[in-house]
Amino acid sequence: MLVLMINPARRLLLALLCALPAASWASDDVLTDAIKKINGNVVFMRHAIAPGYGDPDNFKIGDCSTQRNLDDTGRSQARAIGKALSQSGTQFAEILSSEWCRCQETTTLLGLGKWATFEGLNSFFQGYADADTTIPKLQKKLATLKPGVTLMVSHQVVISRITGVSPSSGGLVVYNTQTKQATRVTLN
Repeated sequence: MLVLMINPARRLLLALLCALPAASWASDDVLTDAIKKINGNVVFMRHAIAPGYGDPDNFKIGDCSTQRNLDDTGRSQARAIGKALSQSGTQFAEILSSEWCRCQETTTLLGLGKWATFEGLNSFFQGYADADTTIPKLQKKLATLKPGVTLMVSHQVVISRITGVSPSSGGLVVYNTQTKQATRVTLN
């Protein structure tokens, strides 16, 4: 028979820790914690790694061969983030993507289910989309979201314009549309 000798102070500390409700403990899930902390209802995600800068001069919105796209590292990153999102248990009420191919491919590789493109998430970095059109569309969407948490896969310029946070490729920003609070989350 094994008998553990624990001094009275440690026994008291152990008893107190065991008596705490489970909800008071921080989880290992940074996404869920961030959503709860600011009562976030949007998770913005910057597309996964797509080497280069901007898009080619011959850019066409419906033609991926004219755009900067994910490489194998970006594809692996998107799959890994999708796995982490699935493991977080966060259920998304809606999943939206920019019309840019790198965002659509990221969204597909996340493997989270049905999603749609949304013009209000398009990049206005080089003028291929107009910020004066894009941002009001996004703001209108943010004001009329379905209940729950919405995932929006977009570009650094769009995310930072709305949240004030500039995420790296594959980076997440949890956002509360009412309080305008934002917090950066890294899953990979």
